[in-house]
Amino acid sequence: MPSLLTRFSDDARLALGTLTDRASGFVNPTLRLGVTGLSRAGKTVFISSLVHNLLNGGRLPVFEAVRSGRVSKIRLEPQPDDAVPRFQYEDHIAALVGDRVWPDSTRAISQLRITLDYESASGWNRMFSPGRLSIDIVDYPGEWLLDLPLLTQDFRAFSNKTAGRAKTGIRAELSTNWLSLATSLDVTAPAVEADAQRLAEAFTRYLQACKSDERSLSTLPPGRFLMPGDLEGSPALTFSPLANLPEGRAPKGSLWAMMERRYEAYKTHVVKPFFREHFARLDRQIVLIDALQAINRGPESLLDLEGALTDVLASFRPGTNSFLSSFLTKRIDKVLIAATKADHLHHESHDRLERIAARLVQRAIARIGVSGAGLEVMAIASVRATREATVNHDGHVLPVIVGTPIAGETINGETFDGERKTAIFTGDLPENPDSLFQDLESKPEESLVPDLRFVRFRPPHIEETGGGLKLSVPHIRLDRAMQFLFGDRLA
Repeated sequence: MPSLLTRFSDDARLALGTLTDRASGFVNPTLRLGVTGLSRAGKTVFISSLVHNLLNGGRLPVFEAVRSGRVSKIRLEPQPDDAVPRFQYEDHIAALVGDRVWPDSTRAISQLRITLDYESASGWNRMFSPGRLSIDIVDYPGEWLLDLPLLTQDFRAFSNKTAGRAKTGIRAELSTNWLSLATSLDVTAPAVEADAQRLAEAFTRYLQACKSDERSLSTLPPGRFLMPGDLEGSPALTFSPLANLPEGRAPKGSLWAMMERRYEAYKTHVVKPFFREHFARLDRQIVLIDALQAINRGPESLLDLEGALTDVLASFRPGTNSFLSSFLTKRIDKVLIAATKADHLHHESHDRLERIAARLVQRAIARIGVSGAGLEVMAIASVRATREATVNHDGHVLPVIVGTPIAGETINGETFDGERKTAIFTGDLPENPDSLFQDLESKPEESLVPDLRFVRFRPPHIEETGGGLKLSVPHIRLDRAMQFLFGDRLA
C-alpha cells in the first residue's frame, strides 16, 4: 500500500506540474528543450554556440524561419525557474571567442531562456498565435539521465546488474579492489559506518576509473557518485551495490539493510526530484555523444556506449502529445542523437559517422519503439575548430583537416605550443558501420576498428567585421539540429 500511495502522489504532482506548464504556455508559448551529453560530448559548447548563432545572425541556411526572414527579433530573457541556476552563457562564449579555450563543463543543472519573435508562415496561425516562442534550454549531466532506470530496479536487481557488469572486460581489472572488499564483508552482520564508507569510496574510485579518458566507458550509474555536488559525504551517497547477496530479505540492522535503505533514499531524494521537477517537463531532447572517442578507445568502449544509449532512450516516454492527453502526461515528442566533433573528420566521412551513430541506437529503437515520436540522428560540430584541405603524400592525395592543436598535444613525437597550426590526416571511418560491430560481443579482438588519430584543437579565431563586431561561431549542421528540434514550432 505505501508504494501505491507514493506512486499516486508522484503521478499527481507530475499532473499538476504539467497543468501549470500548459496554462503558462497559453500566455507565453514555451518549448522546454533538454540538452545532455555522454562522456565529454560538448553540451556546454553546443548551448553556447546555438545561442551565439541565433543572437548574432549566424549562417543557418537549413533553419527555415531565419532563412526566410520570418524571425524579427531574438533575445535572452530571465529564466522562469528561480530555483535553477542560470546557464552562464556570457562566461562560456567569452572563453570560446575571446580566450579561444573550451569552457568548463557544467556539473549540475542549469537553464537559459531565449525568445524569438516571428511571423507565422500560415495566415491562419497569424490570427491566433502571438508570434512569439520562448525556448527554455535545460542543461543537465548525462550521468543524471542514466540514473532514471534505477527507478524500476530494487536493490537486489541493481546490485546484481552492477556486479555482473563489473566482472566483464576491462571493468574486471578496474573493479578488483571494490569487488574484493564487497565480497569480504559479511553483509548480514550488524552495520558499521566505517565499512559503508570504505565500500562507497572503493565503488566511487571504480566508477571514476571507468570514466577516465583512457577507458571512456559510458554506463556508470549512480550518476551523483561522479559529481556529488552538495550531496558529497551524505548518507544518500554513502552506499554501494553488494555482490552475491543471499536469498531472502536483509536482516534488520545489517550492512545489507543499511545499503538497501540508502539506495532507496538515493532514488527518493535524488533521482525522483530530477525526474519530476525537470525531466518529466521536457518537450524536446538532444543527447550528444562522442562516438569518435568510443571508436578510438576500442570495441568495449563502443559497446558500452551502445548500452548507455539503450538505457537513455528507454528512459524517454516517446509519443506525440494530443491536446487533451498532454495536460496530464506530457511526452517528449522529438529526440535528437547528435554525434559531435564532426570537424575532426573530413566531410567525406561525415555521412559515415552518422551511419555509425544510427547503428548505435538501432538496438535501443528495437527495444523501446518510437511510435509517435520523432527520432533523428546526425553528425554535428557545435563549434568548427578546423578547416579542410588536401596534401600529397607518396603520390596520393589525402584529405586532411587543419587546425591549432591545444598546447601539449603530441603528433608523431612533436609537441605543440597551442599557437601553430598543422594539417592532420585522421584516417577513414568504414563505409559500412557493421564492420565496426561484427562479432564485438563474441570476438572483440577480431573487430575491424580503424586506425584513427584524433587530437584536441583550440577553438577557431573568430574574425571581426569592419565595425569591430565579432562574427558568429562557425559550426557544422547546427542549423539542421535547430530545424529538427524547434523549427516546427515557428511554422
